[in-house]
Amino acid sequence: MNSSKPLVIVLIGPTASGKTDLAIEIAKHFNMRIHNVDSRQIYKEMDIGTAKPNRIQQKVIKHYLINLTNPDQTINVKEFQEIATKSINNEISKGEHPFLVGGSGLYMNSIIYGFITPEVPPQKNFRNNLTKLGQKECWELLQACDPVTAQKINAEDKIRTIRALEVFYATGKPISIQQSINPPPWKVLEIGLDCNELNERILKRTKIMFKNGIIEETKNLINKYGIDLPLLKTIGYQEAINVIKNNQKINDAIEITSKKTINFAKRQRTWFRNKNNPYWLDTKNPLKDAIIKIQSTIC
Repeated sequence: MNSSKPLVIVLIGPTASGKTDLAIEIAKHFNMRIHNVDSRQIYKEMDIGTAKPNRIQQKVIKHYLINLTNPDQTINVKEFQEIATKSINNEISKGEHPFLVGGSGLYMNSIIYGFITPEVPPQKNFRNNLTKLGQKECWELLQACDPVTAQKINAEDKIRTIRALEVFYATGKPISIQQSINPPPWKVLEIGLDCNELNERILKRTKIMFKNGIIEETKNLINKYGIDLPLLKTIGYQEAINVIKNNQKINDAIEITSKKTINFAKRQRTWFRNKNNPYWLDTKNPLKDAIIKIQSTIC
């Protein structure tokens, strides 16, 4: 890569691996701001269930790309890519090193590798019909019309499933053959964080979520946007709904949420090891390792 290109620093890794706390310490050391790359933290009012950086953390370090819109106004990958790229270029214009942090592989790679997706506007009626049809049937449709994309996303990911079907409906072609790459003019340093005790960390964080109010947060979202809000079908919120409906006890909801999150983390690990090539940090002292790596790259 040409060393004259502006440097963008990226921290990736599975959920609950400690990215948020580590990123804040890194940002403090280098006097940087954080660009959060998380497909659910971009929505307002979804704080506890998405493990969004809390107010104190956001006060310590400025965080961009969170709370961009209301939960009923979904932002697709291409839209997020455009918003994020603008924010990153704004930082670069000030002579800063943008610092991207997140576990949403598709969203992150759309930014740092320049993946281009089809410009298909939301098809409201079509989306409503798919929602009524149900995720199981939608997933089976996606497997039939675009098996390549179906392999890349979670079978429970309603939002991306519907988007892929929407693109196929509007264009008659699978989204997987309409994607291209236009790398941005940046030098990217990718560092990765993982940990051996991830399952235990996930269980601990899930317990904290339910203790700190994910059920109350879910009730508020239902009251404001309705129980059919697609984002409420995601991990944690769906289990909270089952508790609210008295279909599940809290301990069972915690166990199910933890298991789903562990499976999700496994997929994240696979994604980052297959599609990214980060410098994996020393798990014994990731902060020191990250500082050394970043400093040597900046210099």
